[in-house]
Amino acid sequence: MRITILGASGLLGRPLKERWSGAEVCGFSTPDADIRDISQIHALLDRSRPEWVILAAAYTDVDGCETNPDLALAVNFRGAMNVAQAARRAAARLLFVSTDYVFDGTKSSAYETADPRNPINVYGRSKAEAEVGIFEILPNACIVRTSWLFGIGGKCFPDTILKVASTRPQIEVVNDQRGCPTYTPDLAEAIIQLCHLNAKGIVHVTNSGACSWFEFAQEIVLAAGLPTRVLPTSSDKIARPARRPANSVLSPRSLHEYGVETPAWQDALRRYLAERKTTA
Repeated sequence: MRITILGASGLLGRPLKERWSGAEVCGFSTPDADIRDISQIHALLDRSRPEWVILAAAYTDVDGCETNPDLALAVNFRGAMNVAQAARRAAARLLFVSTDYVFDGTKSSAYETADPRNPINVYGRSKAEAEVGIFEILPNACIVRTSWLFGIGGKCFPDTILKVASTRPQIEVVNDQRGCPTYTPDLAEAIIQLCHLNAKGIVHVTNSGACSWFEFAQEIVLAAGLPTRVLPTSSDKIARPARRPANSVLSPRSLHEYGVETPAWQDALRRYLAERKTTA
């Protein structure tokens, strides 16, 4: 199997490239090929001749997207359309990494793949529009929605909490947003399995279980053995450019239909902390 990963230097791209065994894997980052330039993507796929293209490249700064919507749409929507068109020209399958933020967060239970998209911020809108456009170009594409990514080698919530908690006796974290933390090596393993299974359509992939950011922070501090107190607060007390959905929990039903399971997020967090120690 020949695999081309776009966004190979990112939080997800690195473990994807490292864990894919028994395949010819080519990984490219933005300096190698800017997805906003379709000619660069055509040239790249002509060289790598992939059977699967994994589009993990994106502008993922949610607040940055809100203050710079033109860039968000240029990368996350038009860039994705370029990759889809290039994949169709190369007769390659496409797996596109999307987000829980395509939903508005008003549902009281976990979101299923068929629930209507209704994003409440620019980042979510750019990804939602990309989902629709990709299926128009490649009806057999696979779209993996995920959430609350954390891992080694980039900015993520556990890393931020650990750095802040090491310098303060107490911290406040919002308790009115719920989602599913996802460890990038576990997401990478699931994506690899989905490609081997020739998956298509929308699949929700996260670590199992859900929590609030407050509960996530509590577990991080406890697992790291820090004495810092974690106190709950509400989103309206923390001014941020982009609104976040109150509930973005993704149902694992679509993943389980492929026979793929993921570990609990608490287990994933402990493995992340252990990996973080070895790479410090």
